[in-house]
Amino acid sequence: MRISGKNSKGIVALLLGLLLSVAIQFAPVPAHAQTTNLDSLFDELKNPDLKDWKKVEKQIWREWKKSGSKAMDLLLQRGQQALEEGRINDAIGHFSALIDHAPEFAEGWNARATAFYVADIYGLSIADIQQTLALNPRHFGAMAGLGNILERMEQPKKALKIFRLALEVHPHRPDVLKAVQRLEKQVEGTSL
Repeated sequence: MRISGKNSKGIVALLLGLLLSVAIQFAPVPAHAQTTNLDSLFDELKNPDLKDWKKVEKQIWREWKKSGSKAMDLLLQRGQQALEEGRINDAIGHFSALIDHAPEFAEGWNARATAFYVADIYGLSIADIQQTLALNPRHFGAMAGLGNILERMEQPKKALKIFRLALEVHPHRPDVLKAVQRLEKQVEGTSL
């Protein structure tokens, strides 16, 4: 079958159109749009009178889980599902693949840190938390995770410092508030 010059131009145009649609579908979310939305959510979260803080927290997590690529989002979902089902090694594998393909995506690092934490591999969890916080310094989930690890490693002063930092970002989390109260008693003692 021979394609004439006129037909080949149509085929090339069709292929370019398909490639463009695929590129648009997998194009990353503009960083400015995501940052602006997150900034307003964090401003709202800091309101001490905020009643529905869980809703705002959920919106933040939703933003954090957007990699800008459907393929990367799928790896994150598969890893989270494996983690929920107790398949820790599979979860670590999915999260590692995600990190390999999208090393700038903080939530990939945080997810793998969580899997390492569940597996009691604290050193690797801490390393991934450090990377998470380097990419996303407001990641209160990573901070709380680091605080939990430090507390388990019997480093209450460091744990208290990290939990306090988490409260500066997200002052409503009851688990973090309780950890600060518990560790303050342990580190600073009870007043007479």
